[in-house]
Amino acid sequence: MPREVTVAELAETRTAGNPVFLLDIREDWERQAAKIADELHIPMNDIPGRATEIKPPAGAMLVVYCHTGKRSLMVAGWLEKNGFPGALSLAGGIDAWSQEIDPTVPQY
Repeated sequence: MPREVTVAELAETRTAGNPVFLLDIREDWERQAAKIADELHIPMNDIPGRATEIKPPAGAMLVVYCHTGKRSLMVAGWLEKNGFPGALSLAGGIDAWSQEIDPTVPQY
């Protein structure tokens, strides 16, 4: 089962200047409603055909996120099995990020 990272852990990692590669797997309409800066966007259903676009820098934490963390958990598991060991799911998704870290990110 893939591991999760909390929004607090992700925020601390970013604040410390450690490399993070964010992968937003939400649908286009969701991304228009809200997003976390500096991420790659590939909708969940497109991941298998576009996995070659996922290129985290060496040593970067690969974090997959969606709205609430359910879809990202599935995708992180798929990524682990397909050449991306250590892929993490953002627990609670962008919804938790909006509530706990950055209230300027709209909730939907």
